[in-house]
Amino acid sequence: MLNVDDAILSRRSVRAFRPDPVSQETVAHILEVSSRAPSGTNTQPWKVHVLTGNSLKRVSESVLTAFREEPATHTNDRPHYMEKWRDPYLARRRKVGWDLYNLMGIKRGEREKTQQFHSENYRFFGAPVGLLFTIDRDMGWMSWLDYGMFIQNICIAARGQGLHTCPQASWGQYHKILEKELELVEPEMVHVGMSLGYEDTSALPNKLETVREPISAFAVFHT
Repeated sequence: MLNVDDAILSRRSVRAFRPDPVSQETVAHILEVSSRAPSGTNTQPWKVHVLTGNSLKRVSESVLTAFREEPATHTNDRPHYMEKWRDPYLARRRKVGWDLYNLMGIKRGEREKTQQFHSENYRFFGAPVGLLFTIDRDMGWMSWLDYGMFIQNICIAARGQGLHTCPQASWGQYHKILEKELELVEPEMVHVGMSLGYEDTSALPNKLETVREPISAFAVFHT
């Protein structure tokens, strides 16, 4: 088991996994530990759909078909980040994107290669476990904060089991398909997805090293 600092510092968004299976008991353990995340008034707004085997293949193929054939008809039903990007967030977003594409040998304007790499999102990057997170639509913003802490706990608890993860906002674009596949009933709505499994250490995307701002850029110490 890793200590807490090592688990946090070794967490990365892995974009290529080995096919080695992860037991249901291990996934259940990770979710149980993660459910101790802080939650305002103990509302615990998270719901998790765990996909493996045939269910993972079925959902992936349904979304991949739409991604290839009719991407323009599928859009998010809410903004994921910002309505209009501005610096410093735009600059950070561009840097990580181009750092990743450079690793993959994808040049600006190579749309087909870009789309092919993007499609790996909907294969859960080859991971044996896909997690799809849902939340009731009428929950307020504090519940969304609770959800973020729950998802972070999963990322860290997975490291304690020698596993890696990749949280994925991209699944939200295909919420209509997922609502049918998961048989969701209002007010339950799709939030995000996550790949879970063992890292393929030989894969180029996993060589990416992101740059984080020093604490002097985001913290103010009042004395």
